Amino acid sequence: MDDLSGPAGPLYQQVYDAVMARIVSGELAPGMMLPSEFDLAAQYAVSQGTARKALSKLELSGLVERHQGKGTFVATTTDETSLFHFFRLRQSDGAQVIPQLVSETVRKRPANAREAAALGLAARASVFEVMRARSINDAVVCAEQSVLDVVKFPGLKDRGGLPNALYPLYQRSYGITIARADEQLRAVMVPEAVGGMLALADNTPVMEVERRAIGISGGVMEFRLSYYLTQNLHYAVSLR
Repeated sequence: MDDLSGPAGPLYQQVYDAVMARIVSGELAPGMMLPSEFDLAAQYAVSQGTARKALSKLELSGLVERHQGKGTFVATTTDETSLFHFFRLRQSDGAQVIPQLVSETVRKRPANAREAAALGLAARASVFEVMRARSINDAVVCAEQSVLDVVKFPGLKDRGGLPNALYPLYQRSYGITIARADEQLRAVMVPEAVGGMLALADNTPVMEVERRAIGISGGVMEFRLSYYLTQNLHYAVSLR
């Protein structure tokens, strides 16, 4: 029987915290089946209803997936789920679109103040910058700048071409699972470095989306600035 020695709180929350800690540590790896409600209840000396409530919260958090008749599994990030979940541009009729990667550069450089603050790094700490352009229906509509701590992502610059969706790579190759993303949207004039990627003149307005991708351990794993052209598209958000 495992001891619930975490912070005081409802029993289901303590079970949730204990299971999440096992996921963060890698003891329960992506794709691995979790113990059943009955087994979890026995492990943590709680009722089966308490174990069920903890599993439900894990599922709502996106950390686990339930498959009817098979069991509950640690969530695995795939290219398809990552793109559909985190890429929010939609066609005018609301249809989801799959963006195509058309260019990419990766370099190592010092972080600027905004990036260092977001990632919790010292001033001018070394980061990897991934610059990418994406197209929809053969038109380039998005430029992305992803900034990553070189310590957390060793060797990223030397991997060659990166996959269309980065979050599955983070999970598979670096053991970092993105649990959620916090975003801020604003209208800005296109930055000079981005204008060329989007074939825009200076002082053209674009939508900037600042994203902080949060790992299951709670820290910011990636700082991303995306610039969108939305003449024939819109940015969709569902509030619940």
